[in-house]
Amino acid sequence: MKDFMNADFIEKAKQYGIRKKFKAGEVVLDQDSYIRSLPIVSDGILKIVKISDDGLNEITIYHLEKGDSCIMSFLSGLYNEKSKFKIIALEDSEIIMIPIEKWSFFLREDPSFLQFIFQNYHDRFNQLVETIDAIAFKKMDERLLYWLRKKSAIYQNNIIPITHEELSKELNTSRVVVSRLLKKLEQDGVLLLKRNEIVLL
Repeated sequence: MKDFMNADFIEKAKQYGIRKKFKAGEVVLDQDSYIRSLPIVSDGILKIVKISDDGLNEITIYHLEKGDSCIMSFLSGLYNEKSKFKIIALEDSEIIMIPIEKWSFFLREDPSFLQFIFQNYHDRFNQLVETIDAIAFKKMDERLLYWLRKKSAIYQNNIIPITHEELSKELNTSRVVVSRLLKKLEQDGVLLLKRNEIVLL
C-alpha cells in the first residue's frame, strides 16, 4: 500500500469495505454505470479506459496500482453520476470496495481518508496530463515507446505481457500501425518481440 495510507486507515478500509477478486481481463466497473463503492487496489493492476459513444473505439487513460483508487469513481459517486470510464483488471487483482454510505464516516472520523483522496486526485491528475501531452504533442512512434516504458514501470519488469491488438486499442490506433512501429523499434535494437510479449532492451 502507499506510504500515506497508514495502518489504521487500512484496517478501517478492510473493516468497512468488501474485498473482491477479479481475474485478468474482468470488468471492475462499466462505463455509464452508477458508482456504489470506492475501489481501492489491494493487489494487482487496473486500467482506466474511455469508450467512444459508438462503442467502437477506446483509449486507456491511466493505470491503478496497489494502494491506488480512481478519484473519478469517488467524484461520480459523491454526485450520484454515472461513471465516465470503464475499469478493467490487467492482471488478477484484489480490490477493497468501500460502500458509498460509509464515505461520510471516513470523511468525518478519519483525516487519513481525506489525505488519501487528495493524494489520489493529485496522482490521477498528473497521469491524465501526461496522457494528454502524449496524445497532443508526440508522434505515434514516440507515444508507443512512452507507453511501453510506462507499462514496464507499472509491471516493474522489462517484459510486458501485451499483444499488438491490445496495444493498438490502448493507444486508439490501428494494429497495422502498431505492428509496423514495433518492428522498426525491434530493428533499432530498442525492444524484442515475442508471442504475446514485448521485451524492452
